Amino acid sequence: MSSSRVRMGMADGGQGAFIGGVHRMAAALDGQIDLVCGAFSRDFANSLATGKALGLAEKRCYQDVATMLACEAQVASGGTGERDPMEFLSIVTPNNTHAPMAKQAADAGFHIMSDKPAGVSLAEIEALAETLQATGAHYGLTHTYLGYPMVWQARHLAAQPDFGPIRKVLVNYTQGWLASETESSGSKQAEWRVDPERSGPAGALGDIGSHAHSLAEFIANSRMARLSARLRSHYPTRALDDDGEISFSLENGATGQLVSSQICAGDENDLTIRIYGEHASLEWRQMEPNTLTQRLASGQSVIHRAGVDKPLCDEALERCRLPSGHPEGYLEAFANLYRHFAQALRAGTAPSSLGVPGIAEALRGMAFLEAAVASNVANGAWHDIKAPSVGPDLKGLLA
Repeated sequence: MSSSRVRMGMADGGQGAFIGGVHRMAAALDGQIDLVCGAFSRDFANSLATGKALGLAEKRCYQDVATMLACEAQVASGGTGERDPMEFLSIVTPNNTHAPMAKQAADAGFHIMSDKPAGVSLAEIEALAETLQATGAHYGLTHTYLGYPMVWQARHLAAQPDFGPIRKVLVNYTQGWLASETESSGSKQAEWRVDPERSGPAGALGDIGSHAHSLAEFIANSRMARLSARLRSHYPTRALDDDGEISFSLENGATGQLVSSQICAGDENDLTIRIYGEHASLEWRQMEPNTLTQRLASGQSVIHRAGVDKPLCDEALERCRLPSGHPEGYLEAFANLYRHFAQALRAGTAPSSLGVPGIAEALRGMAFLEAAVASNVANGAWHDIKAPSVGPDLKGLLA
């Protein structure tokens, strides 16, 4: 094992889970990260079987995350003579454990890469931010779509003078996998997503609407300020939203609409964003990620394509891996986040400096979710998105 590789432990993601395997593939793609341990399931037999299938020693497959953190911290301190302790924890559990596990990992001396959303309440993420500041632990949040090259190209083009001030943002994230009561047919992925105890206060909005929110803020390079939300569940047995629309305004003066729905029968993973400036507009679809369409007020269209041989901005080119015409997609975008996270840890710098979403996005994302839920309870009344409450040392995160 090369000493230049960053060592990762994983919380959850055992056999039968979906996103854990995606995280592992993404982390491994660039050869910069080694998975060295894991607590892959609350079922210890599952955890052992998962670890064995991944080539891990049995003693590095733990019964629970607390035991893993304690044992790996002891390894790191030299107390056991064991080599190669984990350096960061990848958290792929249901939402309700994201923030508590991240805090435990930071307190134990480890960095964190967490699935989104960062937690189930703004208060717990504010507390996590304070812990990160106190411990010096680095934190990444897997808003996967910010790893796509053409998303960075869109942000670059939207900031050019000839695009003009941004006036309108339309972002839709629609899926159809919850169009029926999938949770009643034994789908573990559906079961926890419709359960407020594990998913938190938002259903589809927290699961995929959080991605739409982060994408809109990122490309427009402006924070959401106010919103009016209408959320609903299409089945009386579902306690959380499976469908919703949000009107919003950005701090830069633009207005917008966000649709977050998992009951659109026939839709697969259709995340689409359109940004309108005074002189041009941009459109990007996650299901056709190598293409970014720019339309000019004159009626002309310009098609921008991903590829290391294309005239793109530096940030987009840095995230391209292949010549044009070779598909790059979800795993590559996910891997870009892990690659930059590993590079930042090796350099001793903040992952956010390399474009990895972090605690700032975690705070803004949860403030957005809480404002949307509150607005819906108030029949769509406009709500300001609360500025997170953090100590003076963390105020820069919110800039």
